[in-house]
Amino acid sequence: MPPRRIVSLAPAATATLRELGVLDRLVGITTHCRSEIDADTDPTVLGGWLDPDLDELNALDPDLVCTGDALQAEVRDAIRDRGMRVHHTDARTLPEAVETFAALGHAVGHGDEGERLAARSRERLDRVRDRATDARPTVYCEEWSDPPMAAGNWVPEVVETAGGHYPFVDPGERSHAVSREEVEAADPDHAVLHVCGHGARVDPATVTDRDWDVDPTVHVVDDALLNQPSPNLIDGAERLADLLS
Repeated sequence: MPPRRIVSLAPAATATLRELGVLDRLVGITTHCRSEIDADTDPTVLGGWLDPDLDELNALDPDLVCTGDALQAEVRDAIRDRGMRVHHTDARTLPEAVETFAALGHAVGHGDEGERLAARSRERLDRVRDRATDARPTVYCEEWSDPPMAAGNWVPEVVETAGGHYPFVDPGERSHAVSREEVEAADPDHAVLHVCGHGARVDPATVTDRDWDVDPTVHVVDDALLNQPSPNLIDGAERLADLLS
């Protein structure tokens, strides 16, 4: 029996549920999921990503709770301890992110649509790769600014897919702090600011006013396009390709 009452505690899951066409089953979300739902959808807001109200969650009587990332592992385990069914993902790479679309589709009873969504995403990424030239500009992607952190996980692969060179973090590795010396040695042609939780509300001076001896073209990108392993990530790859072309 497909779940009829779904709670999503991960923005990536919420965005994927939207693409799967099951927001009408969504009864609970976190504050970080609001931008991923339709204006006429009104699920209960259960708090933050890492500190949802589990008593209120329990009262919603969900058939399925969606969580994601190792940072939500304790939340996932606490929910399972209460006897609720949880669908948890922990994608680290771009292929793993795309695979979660199909997996969530199967979890909510829309397996065929999930498989089609994953297939369409792979096709779009192939088209982005086909646009790439041999120029391969060096790109620095900043996920957090205090301290400056180079984006990891799937972002290195997204940059490579979009036609860039990314020497800061290996694919699948966690984002980590970078020093001025590391960035200066790489001498990036482009700096992409997608600061977690800030959307596109970041001042380019965050980079340009630093005492770094670099002169990249600075771009501000909505963090939802690069920071979450959801279908938004495919839009992010296309956006980066446009910026680098």
